Amino acid sequence: MSLIEASNLSRTFPIPRRTLFERRRTSTALQPTDLTVEEGSSLGIIGESGSGKSTLVRLLLGLDRPTTGEVLVDGRTVDATASARSLHWLRRQTGLVFQDPYASLDPRMSVGQIVAEPLWALDVPGDRRARVREVLAQVGLEADMADRHPHEFSGGQRQRVALARAIAHRPRILVGDEPLSALDVTVRAQILELLERLRREEGLTLIMVSHDIGVVQNLSDAVAVMKDGRIVERGPTDAVLQRPSEEYTKHLLAAIPVIPSAPPPR
Repeated sequence: MSLIEASNLSRTFPIPRRTLFERRRTSTALQPTDLTVEEGSSLGIIGESGSGKSTLVRLLLGLDRPTTGEVLVDGRTVDATASARSLHWLRRQTGLVFQDPYASLDPRMSVGQIVAEPLWALDVPGDRRARVREVLAQVGLEADMADRHPHEFSGGQRQRVALARAIAHRPRILVGDEPLSALDVTVRAQILELLERLRREEGLTLIMVSHDIGVVQNLSDAVAVMKDGRIVERGPTDAVLQRPSEEYTKHLLAAIPVIPSAPPPR
């Protein structure tokens, strides 16, 4: 069943005039795009910086207003011009993890307050303190860490806090916008494993935006390759990454660094 459906979705931005009499110009961040995400699936969106990945995700989540087209989530139209309260239904469905865990966490708030924030903001009923403890355990953190502040944690631990906040209200859709790029290799592997486990345990629909093809390969059932604001190739992850049909996808794969094997001992 389709959980997210986008049709003819596009986004343009006005370019400031250089002179008073210059004609109005626009910059196209996203060309007209159709996209369907099935419930329980995992979609990876890859491409170079400026390819339109983040713009597409912002439109899907109702964080920006499309120039053309519409987005349906669970059959309901996403109206980015609606009030914050009238979009509570969408915020209850979605969780978002950003690239930089330190920048996305309020340094003045305790971890417990940060994780509980969506529960309060979305009027989620139940024992909120118990839910905070439960979700911290899910991401591999101790319950007593709820009293600490973000600066007391490592980068990997902060990203676990960000993940806890993203799933605290039990969303159906989890979106990661380059969530691993600020982490070192060892921590990245741990967070990858955690994301896969959370997806299985919670039955999440996962959308992963990344320029790191290895991340997408490990997490995604399907992949969409973006270039200049359009999806140039899409399909099952193994098929796209092992047998790409577009030159741009081949270019991305060719750019992955390869460590040469050591020569055999003599």
